Amino acid sequence: MEEKILRKLFLGFIQIHILHHAMEHPIFGVWMLDELREHGYKISPGTLYPILHSMEKDGLLSMEERNAGGKIRKYYTATDKGRTVLEEAREKAYELFKEIKD
Repeated sequence: MEEKILRKLFLGFIQIHILHHAMEHPIFGVWMLDELREHGYKISPGTLYPILHSMEKDGLLSMEERNAGGKIRKYYTATDKGRTVLEEAREKAYELFKEIKD
């Protein structure tokens, strides 16, 4: 039960993390899975890809298909709306962190 609650809570953190990297450079699913796992998130492709599609649908990410070694790979980049949302999320997260850190 506790893991299910934490998963819901961390969903927002995961989206912020995705936006952060998509603002720095185009990202793709497998790379993002590895990045999130490096930071301790236990996330499967079946969880990540719907998040990416939802963020694209919401206008936070734009997607471009590219040929990568003979395979078509979807690359995601933060949109202007995504950048704005990330900046606001950073401010809110910072305020929250200051409040809960002790």
